[in-house]
Amino acid sequence: MLKILRLISSVIVGGLAGYGLITDNFEFMPYMCLFFGVFLLVTGVSELQEKRNTSAIFTTLVAAFLCFVAIYTF
Repeated sequence: MLKILRLISSVIVGGLAGYGLITDNFEFMPYMCLFFGVFLLVTGVSELQEKRNTSAIFTTLVAAFLCFVAIYTF
């Protein structure tokens, strides 16, 4: 389940980043930050399940910061 969610969010982030680079239209940047935060949150949960506490805490904090920035820019 986590692998599927991580794959879906990474495809969305890659698509939005590619769209922004090709068209020079950056109006979808908050959505990209939000989905990148979701990607990092899922990565942090999977790291926590594998008992890698340091990287799990770090990625969870970065995910929370990215989600805060995305919500703030909306």
